[in-house]
Amino acid sequence: MKAAASAEPGPAIASHHDVLCFSHHRWDLAVQRPQHLLGRFARERRVFYFEEPLRGRPRIEVKNRGSRVMVVTPHVPAGLDEAEEEALLRQLLNRLIEVEEIDRPIAWFYTPMALGFADHLQSAVTVYDCMDCVDELGGFVGAPPALAARERDLLGRADLVFTASEGLYAAKRREHPRVIPCPGGIDREHFARAREPLPEPPDQADIPRLRLGFCGVIDERMNLDLVAGIADERPDWHLVMLGPLGKLDPGSLPRRANIHWLGARPYADLPAYIAGWDVAIMPYAHNAATRCTGPTETPEYLAAGKPVVATAIRDVVHPYADRSLIAIADTPDMFVAASLRELMRCDQHWLRRVDDHLAGCSWDDTWSRMHRMIAQSLADRTRARARRSADLAFGVCREVA
Repeated sequence: MKAAASAEPGPAIASHHDVLCFSHHRWDLAVQRPQHLLGRFARERRVFYFEEPLRGRPRIEVKNRGSRVMVVTPHVPAGLDEAEEEALLRQLLNRLIEVEEIDRPIAWFYTPMALGFADHLQSAVTVYDCMDCVDELGGFVGAPPALAARERDLLGRADLVFTASEGLYAAKRREHPRVIPCPGGIDREHFARAREPLPEPPDQADIPRLRLGFCGVIDERMNLDLVAGIADERPDWHLVMLGPLGKLDPGSLPRRANIHWLGARPYADLPAYIAGWDVAIMPYAHNAATRCTGPTETPEYLAAGKPVVATAIRDVVHPYADRSLIAIADTPDMFVAASLRELMRCDQHWLRRVDDHLAGCSWDDTWSRMHRMIAQSLADRTRARARRSADLAFGVCREVA
């Protein structure tokens, strides 16, 4: 039985419209944009989060991840070619739709590759929430060759295209008539806990100060040479690197006595780790994978009240560095110098400017904007169907007359 919608301000979306999301990000890997946004949709409707397949006996595994979020993990045998795998995924998707009685859902795509098995889906509205610049995804390990062509197909089908950064908006705005920039928000109260003294996590407590810290997915976007260079430049400083590995080989990580790769930690524990850092860092590489990225760590670090030093990624420079909220550095010696400067200037005046900037940048704000646009799109489609029905009826009456 489907849950009734809760009262929400603004345009309404009927509660029988489930969200059926197709994503290349695993739900349990890290708390990112999908969890923040789809978790809010799950307050009033069912959300099915269809992940990329695992290898095994053909089946779908459905796990409840709180509220009304159902994580759907398909399992397919190894050794299938692309056409065979997509045919099987289509069968598994159809089975899910039948068993769960999913009728005309809001189809939500994070990966265009899902069109290979979901192009037959009858949706109430189709959303492409673009987190990555597909033209640049050659920078990611294992990017499928058909990705760009599939994205063109998805752009032809989508009613709405949301972009996770201003850089992505600039890249996509001419490719679809309804592209809306919806940069990531901030779970401000959660990260603001780091402004107060918190008990040190045991695996960080014995790491000496001064500490530079990073939390996020560690993948192709990370400049590992820069991380090593900072550690070599100041062997008396310690780098705390927190987060799951993407598709990087663990053997590729630089190993130094003052670099601490702590791995993934629960989202609830992140403020306690950040509270024990002196400077938060974002040592991203300048490559295809970062050209349009909008890292969510920037506002999280600022909400935690930490000085931030980052490489010159577009959506970090604009607006954060432009407003002198963070420092930019691209070499080890620049990182060291910028860290020292930021430690000196981070006072109550700086914190007030940070808080002024973060006001109105919550995930609730981002979600509310998306909610309004989807509700409007549903209303537009309903009116268009009514007009077509009226035109057809009028034509029949004229023919009879």
